[in-house]
Amino acid sequence: MLRAWGGDCVSSEENWYALRVRSNSEKVTVTHLESRGYAPLLPLYRSRRTWSDRLKTIDLPLFPGYIFCSFAINQRLPIISAPGVVNIVGAGKCPIPVHEDEIAALHAIGKSGCPVEPWPYLHSGQRVRIDRGVLCGIEGVLVEIRKVHRIVVSVTLLQRSVSVEIDRDWVVPVRSAPFALASGA
Repeated sequence: MLRAWGGDCVSSEENWYALRVRSNSEKVTVTHLESRGYAPLLPLYRSRRTWSDRLKTIDLPLFPGYIFCSFAINQRLPIISAPGVVNIVGAGKCPIPVHEDEIAALHAIGKSGCPVEPWPYLHSGQRVRIDRGVLCGIEGVLVEIRKVHRIVVSVTLLQRSVSVEIDRDWVVPVRSAPFALASGA
């Protein structure tokens, strides 16, 4: 439970938070947080890049400039003092936890071995649930690209999404109405 106290938010329970980090310092920041005893989450995807003389496959962050970490907000000093950390994502001075289901979906996608790539955050589309395969139970927005079906899983707080390729027989609709986010103040 969060409570406002002197313009700040205080909580003794651990939650997952999104950390804004300096550009291209995600991996370094994760290493520093791990050395401090935390288990940060840095979702990666494989990208093929052309260099002057060769083609190389590299791992890049799914959410450039962000990592996720579980900690109690009232003990955030070791987190915000880690090299590369800019701030904890939130509203004003009050950090907002990332929903546990979104973190669980990111963990499942990382372990699945399915091809994954960053995806623009969507405001509309059909909401689906995967009912079989290695990603069983995950909900997201279904899209079709060049006859390849993908499910898009979003992290609402960051207004970012990731796309993972799936077999079209794995999904069932969650509801028939289009999925849309309400405009926030």
